Amino acid sequence: MAGVGDAAAPREGGADGAERDGRAEAEQLGGGGGGHGPPPAPQHTETLGFYESDRRRERRRSRAELSLFRFLSAELTRGYFLEHNEAKYTERRERVYTCMRIPRELEKLMVFGIFLCLDAFLYVFTLLPVRVFLALFRLFTLPCYGLRDRRVLQPAQVCDILKGVILVICYFMMHYVDYSMMYHLIRGQSVIKLYIIYNMLEVADRLFSSFGQDILDALYWTATEPKERRRAHIGVAPHFFMAVLYVFLHAILIMVQATTLNVAFNSHNKSLLTIMMSNNFVEIKGSVFKKFEKNNLFQMSNSDIKERFTNYVLLLIVCLRNMEQFSWNPDHLWVLFPDVCMVVASEIAVDIVKHAFITKFNDITADVYSEYRASLAFDLVSSRQKNAYTDYSDSVARRMGFIPLPLAVLLIRVVTSSIKVQGILSYACVILFYLGLISLKVLNSIVLLGKSCQYVKEAKMEEKLFNPPPASAPSKPSSKSQNKCKPSQEETLSASVTSQPSHQKENAIPLLVTSSSDQLLTTPDGDEKDITQENSELKHRSSKKDLLEIDRFTICGNRID
Repeated sequence: MAGVGDAAAPREGGADGAERDGRAEAEQLGGGGGGHGPPPAPQHTETLGFYESDRRRERRRSRAELSLFRFLSAELTRGYFLEHNEAKYTERRERVYTCMRIPRELEKLMVFGIFLCLDAFLYVFTLLPVRVFLALFRLFTLPCYGLRDRRVLQPAQVCDILKGVILVICYFMMHYVDYSMMYHLIRGQSVIKLYIIYNMLEVADRLFSSFGQDILDALYWTATEPKERRRAHIGVAPHFFMAVLYVFLHAILIMVQATTLNVAFNSHNKSLLTIMMSNNFVEIKGSVFKKFEKNNLFQMSNSDIKERFTNYVLLLIVCLRNMEQFSWNPDHLWVLFPDVCMVVASEIAVDIVKHAFITKFNDITADVYSEYRASLAFDLVSSRQKNAYTDYSDSVARRMGFIPLPLAVLLIRVVTSSIKVQGILSYACVILFYLGLISLKVLNSIVLLGKSCQYVKEAKMEEKLFNPPPASAPSKPSSKSQNKCKPSQEETLSASVTSQPSHQKENAIPLLVTSSSDQLLTTPDGDEKDITQENSELKHRSSKKDLLEIDRFTICGNRID
């Protein structure tokens, strides 16, 4: 019975194997014949009576492939292709190139602006006294020639006389301010107090510069306003008193600044000077991480130009006071030289870093500084036109916030108290020095005028030179207005620059210059928003036009809309 059972077992196993083989062949035939049968079942391997699934087998295979060696080899040999995101990396490279171009373009703008401030500053010492003398000569000799014109003096001559009288009155008032007592009073304060005082003086200087030119403009317009028009002012005398008070207070403010800087130079451990220089780097934190448009950057650039030129004059005053204390010993000048270089270098470094990161964060190209330079050049060239409505020194004051009268009063006060003029030879040296200043002023004006004409032509802004002054309308001038005369020849431009301003008729309504502080800074009109890419050149010119309308932007440094 055991043998029969043993013999039957393989027979049954063979029958089962034959049955499985026949079923597999039938499934293969069914799948290959019409394709309508069910798909073949996945074959599983038999392991101790259990079938292993494919997922478990793949998981076991992946675990076998994971190893530290394979991970390290993958990290060392894996690659990527930068050209898959070409636009992103090209933009990053352009930003680097822009940061590299910023120092050069910024310093070109700074140098041009500093020479503009120097020209306006030298005007007070050189040509203004001569113009005042000519105006007074005309005033005193007018009865001899008869009254041919309804105006006794031209408006420009009246403004020159007012400037000269304010300068003389404030100079004599400055004699009542004791510089030595102010120096010892400031030197007795602690370092922290002096640091706070210096910061307060910087803010006050910007506020004075912003409001001071308004006071002077109000005085000039009140004194030269036509008689036929209805008077809506308080009179010339109150305006003159406010102008004298402003120039005197601003001169005292700058004197305190110069005295504080002098104390920092003469301190033994130079700690105050170091703290004052570190204050420039705090300016980076306050301006870099703000949103800037092109017009806001233009405002800050002009403010930096004015601040740098003012610091140069303050350094000159400090050197004069120190040289006087050491009996004009040339060796002491070399003692001051490292500190002066440190102040100048810190100003340049802070301006470069500040402008580089502002342009980077706001996606502004370095070419914008050439537009700023062209706008400053346009102010210089337009002041020489027949339809000029302001003096060049006043246009610089409105554009940059640099008012030369207070600084000139202080410098005259320091020079006259530091240098004693005695004898004929000393007076001869003073006359020669004055003639040298006049020569420097004329040479600087000629070079600046030539460069300004070049910048205006490169920016294609010649047509705007022949436009009349903007009327006193609250809205912006229409961009659709056309110019009646469009001279493009170089001779016409040079002739208009060197010609004198023409006298307008009395019965003509005078045109008032609208300050951009009364308008929104370069707010685009509704038509400009609909301009497509085909009119990109028109957009470029309209942005330059907006730059020309910016005015008096020294209110605490930056004006951000």
